[in-house]
Amino acid sequence: MKAKAAVMHRPHEPLTIEMIDLDQPARNEVLIKTAFAGVCHSDLHYMEGLYPRACPCVLGHESSGVVLAVGSDVTYVKPGDHVITCVSVFCGECEYCLSGRMSLCVSPATRRAETAPPRMSLNGVAMPQPGNLSSFADHMLVHEHAVVKIRPDMPLDKAALIGCAVTTGVGAVFRTAKVEPGSTVAVTGMGGIGLSAINGAAIAGAGRIIAIDRVASKSNLAKEFGATDFVDASAVDPVKEIRAMTDGGVDYSFECVGLKQTVEQSFRMIKRGGCATVIGMMPVGMRFELSGAEILGEKRIQGCAMGSNRFRTDMPRFVAFYMRGLLKLDLMISGRVTLEQINEAYAELKKGEVARQVIAF
Repeated sequence: MKAKAAVMHRPHEPLTIEMIDLDQPARNEVLIKTAFAGVCHSDLHYMEGLYPRACPCVLGHESSGVVLAVGSDVTYVKPGDHVITCVSVFCGECEYCLSGRMSLCVSPATRRAETAPPRMSLNGVAMPQPGNLSSFADHMLVHEHAVVKIRPDMPLDKAALIGCAVTTGVGAVFRTAKVEPGSTVAVTGMGGIGLSAINGAAIAGAGRIIAIDRVASKSNLAKEFGATDFVDASAVDPVKEIRAMTDGGVDYSFECVGLKQTVEQSFRMIKRGGCATVIGMMPVGMRFELSGAEILGEKRIQGCAMGSNRFRTDMPRFVAFYMRGLLKLDLMISGRVTLEQINEAYAELKKGEVARQVIAF
């Protein structure tokens, strides 16, 4: 079948709107009519060449939609079901899956064999499928383990955000760092993931939640999501400011930007026994520096893969949180755009002044 998609032919060039070909669902695959896709900063890394990616390809990984057709062995979903997609596609059989760490699965079993017809093609040439999703298209053909079924009364524009920003940010708080009630938390970067981490810390019962960003106008938005304080990193040294505010540092910090400076700052604003969690995607080859003395005092720094999620159980719970008014997803959507406006949406994202725009199909 034909699908309209935003195609990346090479880095540093605008995406082009073209018709691509999708194959029919194989025995363990699901065909989805895309409803909404988030304009996420992670895809910008590929568009700017910071992460190598075979081209041409269709990016996009934060999305929601409705099932149109399923393969012969699929029993989890059926046509008409509402679903959220997730880049943490799991095989269910590897060491990581069997030990409950499905977000670390990289098994090739979720992709088609090289000898099989491709899921996606452009003018007869096979296309890679970044993240096994490619949601910057009005239809997606994915492995059944890339989707989670959700209740039909959940608004699909808000559901799309759960596919990445919410699961990564809230998951980093709940699963990766395991924030405790009453603890102090600092979050750097007030994009979709950072705001979700703020929201998650509030739900977890953190006693003080400090938001950090270089755009002072994001202060009110951060507080709507649960921040108790805001630090303008363009005006003050955030490490000195936070250590002074908290009498020595926070229990948990979350870095949601992906820069050397902010990673180092995130570690230096934790107190003895504290933990810094790096969520932001650092460009390939980027390194950060910490002195040996700083590690003393049982300070920890750790990475985070999509909030250490178990998305088949986590995402329906996040949907329930939203329906109960706990997740502030209505506030996160800065605007809705068409697929044809995707390049303008990414230009806005680069300015750092929007939380999350969604593409409406």
